[in-house]
Amino acid sequence: MCGIAGFVNDMPIDVKCPVLKRMTDIIAHRGPDSEGSYVDEHAALGHRRLSIIDLGGSSQPIYNEDRTLVITYNGEIYNYQPLREELLALGHTFATEGDTEVILHGYEQWGADVLKRLRGMFAFVIWDTKTRTLFGARDHFGIKPFYYAQMNGTFMYASEIKALLQHPDFVKELNADALKPYMTFQYPAIPETFFKGVYKLPEGHCFTYRDGRMDIRRYYDETYTEGGMGLKELVDTIDRTVCDSVKAHQIADVEVGSFLSSGVDSSYVAAVARPEHTYSIGFGKGTYNESQQAQELAQIIDLNNTSEALGGDEAFENFPRIQWHLDEPDSNPSCVPLFFLSELASRDLRVVLSGEGADELFAGYIDYGVHTHSKAIKVVTRMLTHLPQGMRHAIARFCKGKTFHGAWHLYANLAPAEESFIGQAKVFDEDEAVRLLKPEYRQGPGVAQIVGRIYERIKGRGMSELKKKQYLDMHQWMPGDILLKADKLTMAHSLELRVPLLDKELMAVAEQVPTKYLITDENTKFAFRQAAARHLPKEWYDREKLGFPVPIKIWLRQEKYYRHVRALFEQEWVGRFFDQDALLKMLDDNYEGTTDDRRKIWTVFTFLTWYDVYFNHDGSKPDLVDLTA
Repeated sequence: MCGIAGFVNDMPIDVKCPVLKRMTDIIAHRGPDSEGSYVDEHAALGHRRLSIIDLGGSSQPIYNEDRTLVITYNGEIYNYQPLREELLALGHTFATEGDTEVILHGYEQWGADVLKRLRGMFAFVIWDTKTRTLFGARDHFGIKPFYYAQMNGTFMYASEIKALLQHPDFVKELNADALKPYMTFQYPAIPETFFKGVYKLPEGHCFTYRDGRMDIRRYYDETYTEGGMGLKELVDTIDRTVCDSVKAHQIADVEVGSFLSSGVDSSYVAAVARPEHTYSIGFGKGTYNESQQAQELAQIIDLNNTSEALGGDEAFENFPRIQWHLDEPDSNPSCVPLFFLSELASRDLRVVLSGEGADELFAGYIDYGVHTHSKAIKVVTRMLTHLPQGMRHAIARFCKGKTFHGAWHLYANLAPAEESFIGQAKVFDEDEAVRLLKPEYRQGPGVAQIVGRIYERIKGRGMSELKKKQYLDMHQWMPGDILLKADKLTMAHSLELRVPLLDKELMAVAEQVPTKYLITDENTKFAFRQAAARHLPKEWYDREKLGFPVPIKIWLRQEKYYRHVRALFEQEWVGRFFDQDALLKMLDDNYEGTTDDRRKIWTVFTFLTWYDVYFNHDGSKPDLVDLTA
């Protein structure tokens, strides 16, 4: 795992070098082991390395045989060894034993089609010195980040936005259109980031930049179908593919550990991987501390588990630093425990496995349509899903907004996904966000427009409503929230996170799972849980999803933390963005217990904390907060 940064312009080499150095220094946490660069009259490519494979070699940049191509790369290719053998047989000469050079020679041999052969997580650029062309790509699912901007005659790119800020041609300006959708989605929800002019290369895309023009194209997309496998064959296939993926994701020249929570996903991974070390974290005791169940599982299946319990002080003291690492505001409360869990694991290791991906691939979220515990309502709803489309939609329209028990469950399962589902997070209703925001920040794209562009891609494919929801999450929630925080908050501690359940070979299985085996009357991700049952006790493989439980409800009703948040909300500059009186009333009412607006408050608090770090201050890494001040 590493960090990359660079730019293309015609500045003199002696001017380029110190600029590139500043860009890579600011992301040294992504690669503390070494640094490297390539600079010529037209391009500058920088690299920070965290050594995982071929520890003594594979320092980047890496060149092809005649040094006309040069690559810098961030990620891991899990099938690099067979690809290397294939390229050797085709006459290529290798100078290293690592995976980076496989991408380079693969590009020489197959061009952009090398991307179809790669299994792993990656973001890379290849500079062609003869044609002065920059080719780059981001992995199939967006596990690794890639940001770019074209400003003042310079094309610049980096693993983290903070590296772009170091370039003299970068113009730092808040993207006013990003705030309104963030208020609903809780994460950066549009292709342009919170920094105006800075964009994310989409997942499964590659680009070519030459003569001031950038051409972007998609090289991968999921193809959801209704496969014909029976349950036993399907469960066999899932388990076999999970085991193969976990094994592939353990390829390294250093020890590979694992995160471990109380849920089925990380537990399944850890049970298959059987690492020497697993790590868990929680807050206090009871509901908000999954580490207790994780330790119990570790004892049952004989794993070594290290856990820690946190308090509110640690969370608030480190919160500005967490937002600095994220580059953009993300109010997912799980950002906080993930930051500390990563620090805990980094004391011992450089690489950990985690369970991200299973909920999206195998339908693990209750928001996919599990809104009742009544078996009878579930059975009736399932029967109604077999009605003709017009009748289903008519029943859904009747149920919408009704308050009888089961109405929401019926609506969520019978309505078109395009009308009923925007993804896993919905904090503010759109009209609520508009009322709270000042006019300048009300003009961003609407929720329907944001999700509509994704739904439009699968129009006419005949997918079930559930699979439409999965597809939306794979291209909105997954890269926008889950993978953003997973990468940034592990790399904050120079820790490589690998996600064996988010693997293209497993995706090839998941996209064929019949809808009836995704969510049943018994549980979510039914077929996946049956596969996990071969490795875990029932209490773990059948447990409802919790996520990372974080006690923000408790914190915001404790005077110390309430006062801390209120002090920020009272700042004069906050009035640029929000109706400050309404904002303070929301906070006060929540503190008094007359309302429960914790998620809304946390979302605003997150944005303001991030803005303070990057705009009120200079964007440098902030100190810990003094809560006694």
